[in-house]
Amino acid sequence: MASGDTWRADYLVQEDYWMAMAALTAKRSRDPKTQVGALIVNQKNDIVAIGYNQMPKGCDDYVMPWKREGKDKWDTKYPYVCSAAAAAIMNTNGAVLKGCNIYVTLFPDNESAKLIIQAGITKVVYLSDQYRDMEMMAASKKFLEVAGIEFRQFQPREPTITIDLAVNN
Repeated sequence: MASGDTWRADYLVQEDYWMAMAALTAKRSRDPKTQVGALIVNQKNDIVAIGYNQMPKGCDDYVMPWKREGKDKWDTKYPYVCSAAAAAIMNTNGAVLKGCNIYVTLFPDNESAKLIIQAGITKVVYLSDQYRDMEMMAASKKFLEVAGIEFRQFQPREPTITIDLAVNN
């Protein structure tokens, strides 16, 4: 930097940017109750994959159930929906995930934890842990701990980020 130059004070730090991208990606979900986004970053700080909670590709979102409760589990979204972490892991286009970090807006459930471990991801940074009292979340945390995967709740430098999409001519 040349003498007299100064940095912008309001620039977006990397972790805020990555979690903001995960939050923006969550907006793609058609789930009426819970929208979750995930972003995977490699050791070079390159984004290698993104995903959001969705039905598997080829399964019509308008045909599959999105309910949280039904007459039985097959009448709910749970047996069908892909988590944001699973979608991101599947959306890598061949990128190696060993040693990567995942930024996810909701702490991953136990099925997602299995995929994170198998993929070789070494750190989980999550925004919300709203389901922490559920048994599957205890299993998820146990999986991650046993596998030696670091996990921590995200603490933003900037809690609100505004994106202005208006065209300025």
